[in-house]
Amino acid sequence: MAPPNSSRRLFLKAGAAATGGLLLQVAIPGALARALPAGTAFSPNAFIRIGADGKVMLTMPYVEMGQGTYTSIPMLIAEELEIDLAQIVLEHAPADAAKYANPALGGQMTGGSTTMRAAWMPMRQAGAAARILLVRAAANQWRVDPASCSAERGAVIHAASGRRLRYGQLAEAAGRLPAPAGKDIVLKEPGRFRLIGTAAKRLDTAAKLDGSARYGIDVVVPGMKVAALAISPVAGGRVASLDQAAALKIRGVRQVVRLDDCAAVVADNMGAANKGIAALALQWEDGPSAALTTAAIVADMAQASQGAGAQVRSENDPEGALRGAARVLEAIYELPFLAHAPMEPVNCTVHVRADGCDVWTGTQIMGAAHAVAAHAAGLPLERVTVHNFLLGGAFGRRLEVDMIERAVRIGKEVPHPVKVIWSREQDIQHDMFRPYFYDRLRAGLDAAGKPLAWTHHITGSSVLGRFMPAAFNNGFDSETVDGADAPPYAFPAIGVSYVRHEPQGVATAFWRGVGPAHNVFVVESFIDELADAAGTDPLRYRLDLLGHNPRARKVLELAAEKAGWEGPSAGKAGRGLAVQFAFGTYMAMVADVVAGPEGELRVVRVVCALDCGVVINPDTVRAQVESAVVFGVSAALYGDVTIKDGRVEQSNFHDYRVLRMHEAPVVETHIVPSGETPGGMGEPGTACVMPAVANAVHALAGKRIRKMPIGATLPART
Repeated sequence: MAPPNSSRRLFLKAGAAATGGLLLQVAIPGALARALPAGTAFSPNAFIRIGADGKVMLTMPYVEMGQGTYTSIPMLIAEELEIDLAQIVLEHAPADAAKYANPALGGQMTGGSTTMRAAWMPMRQAGAAARILLVRAAANQWRVDPASCSAERGAVIHAASGRRLRYGQLAEAAGRLPAPAGKDIVLKEPGRFRLIGTAAKRLDTAAKLDGSARYGIDVVVPGMKVAALAISPVAGGRVASLDQAAALKIRGVRQVVRLDDCAAVVADNMGAANKGIAALALQWEDGPSAALTTAAIVADMAQASQGAGAQVRSENDPEGALRGAARVLEAIYELPFLAHAPMEPVNCTVHVRADGCDVWTGTQIMGAAHAVAAHAAGLPLERVTVHNFLLGGAFGRRLEVDMIERAVRIGKEVPHPVKVIWSREQDIQHDMFRPYFYDRLRAGLDAAGKPLAWTHHITGSSVLGRFMPAAFNNGFDSETVDGADAPPYAFPAIGVSYVRHEPQGVATAFWRGVGPAHNVFVVESFIDELADAAGTDPLRYRLDLLGHNPRARKVLELAAEKAGWEGPSAGKAGRGLAVQFAFGTYMAMVADVVAGPEGELRVVRVVCALDCGVVINPDTVRAQVESAVVFGVSAALYGDVTIKDGRVEQSNFHDYRVLRMHEAPVVETHIVPSGETPGGMGEPGTACVMPAVANAVHALAGKRIRKMPIGATLPART
């Protein structure tokens, strides 16, 4: 998604806080403004409170799930407010979409690698506006021209007289001043940045190390019980029978709650709850999906892919160009269902009462969490409070609210607070999965092997069509085709089309990398096939198609240079390339893959070059690349969710594998200096690394990888 339009006016309102300090409210126009009906008033989106002690309280409109948001956004505020990062104190924003909506997404959510893109200008403007008010307050007290004063490290200074006032001393007076607006909000020039662009230590590290950081699963409420859950193993199934008496005989078990598609055992502790689940001897009515298999789903999808689909892009008669080509290459690519498998399993604590409901959880989508909890509880929104926490991983899973709705339904039957925890097995087998995709590619080459035409026909689920139906227009949505509708290369003729096909009995959801994690794999793998057919080095082939795209060309050249690229082979290693533009960031990767004595594959090195515009915290950028590489390599080698007899076959990390520490590759990240608007960094690496690995495996084994996952061992040479 494009970043919010920073030229739109930023509306500010200042006032005295109840604590006698400065309360600054920020309303951020952008995508939210376009999504609301005409005439809708805007409420503030973010709050800065400056107390008499000089501490700055930032009510954080985004969530922290490991990506570094709770450091990078305070850096923006601290930079413009001229304070040290340590002066900022954070609190989670409550559920209030009117105040805390993400302007890039139009709702109160964190996702799509939009946080820094959405926050870049508004948060800096918020800090600058607060600084201006404090300087004016000091100038008024000293009866001098504000232009003769400056802000520095939490104080306003009048250099001519040597006078100095701390922000805490000025906060109350500043809160009574009219807020600056428009051209009155002057931002710092990049050459004067003191924090932005530096490697700041993360503010949440200490609490995570000493155990004081609180995640949803850590919640403890007075009188709370714990519930274990068993959900129908087949989507659409129902509870046929259970042995409630046997469960209640377990010491510590207090209650059994039976719903239509699940059962919960409420107990004093998790051990007793799990024993109670085992004792229930559950029997299920599997329903219409009882015989469902992955093979049947894929066959259905292959049949659907024969349809013409919706036209996403068509330029310069691609079908005619194919007919005139010296050679036409065709390929079918398949990508499997994938689970999210965050380290913190799904959980939600609720206390449902006649007069209200409290929900304690970690969620990426506070607005929807609030709404679904109220609906499930049968209460008005104002009687429901959602308390958000740090997220122990999410990858898109916590953009869904099924776990909250289910917990509230259980909580309605329980007379005290109850923490509902999904086991790892329940979490993986009842996830909402990354969609399966079935893509048909064709390319027409001239006599020299250069592309004359490119067509990409996508078949798969539309998550955005379910998540935000209004975004599904003309037969497709922007997320599903992202990375396919505008590849970085110059093709004389191009056609992109899409068939929406929702699989029976499998719920689909956003997964880290969303559309590009699917489409970049397909595009970059097929480009490698074209280079191979042309007998050209895959690096040179790409560079010849990137003459119009200097930023993409730069990152590709840099990655190849730092990797020491001399071709697809390097000693005993196979090497693969990939380049992309996704989430506002240009990125290229070179992956080195080797095979062990038993043919086991291992990715030993990944070299990444990127241009993500202005870098706020380079340490966070590098950490995001490393995290995304591990996530993407795990998916490329092992990621697969399969269905048999209507049931998900994988259940834990033994059969839904992720890289172990000793299997993690060396990751080298090289950042191209840039003054462009910041791009996203949470997801690009996942999308880029998968085709780089697949292309490296081809270089090593001579086999094209057209269907993920690659597998743990060297493919047979073809």
